[in-house]
Amino acid sequence: MAKAETDSAKVTSIDSITVSAAVLGDLFGVTDRRIRQMAEEGIVARAAKGRYKLVESVKNYLLTLKLAAEGVGVELADGEINFEEEKALHERIKRHISELKLQIMKGELHKAEDVEIVMMDMLVAFKTKIMGIPSKVAPILENRDAAFIKDRLTKEVIEALNELKDYDPKAFYSDEYVEESEGEYEEESKN
Repeated sequence: MAKAETDSAKVTSIDSITVSAAVLGDLFGVTDRRIRQMAEEGIVARAAKGRYKLVESVKNYLLTLKLAAEGVGVELADGEINFEEEKALHERIKRHISELKLQIMKGELHKAEDVEIVMMDMLVAFKTKIMGIPSKVAPILENRDAAFIKDRLTKEVIEALNELKDYDPKAFYSDEYVEESEGEYEEESKN
């Protein structure tokens, strides 16, 4: 009974587990020798002679596979992947993504789907205005002179065009980044 209890005990962290090259090789589907090569390349994390950090090695190996699958490999002259370069490249990509998210939050960059929604709404309103001009002004223009007709149509077209000129940058903000009102912020800062 005691063995069954220890087998089902809840494990909270596996960060300190070290394994041999053979165990890591079985896990990755490679030879012991390849594990030692990967340790020299910095992919597999060595804990001591013949022992490797399981969690860090698995994470590094998965990152290497992911980058290789994305075709982002930085290869050395002998055809091996330079893990440190890969890691630096991965960090640059993460930084670039963070910078883009910040620009979106500031309203300096807009997501294509947000722009499409706002522009579609503006163009539908514009089309509705333009299409409504004939039925709106026809009764007024009946039996009028050319100057009056020209002025009235010009007025209606300008009114319709005003639908397009009212650009509101806040309309392009994604629902993902909604700003707090100033009152809420001040209230939180007092607490």
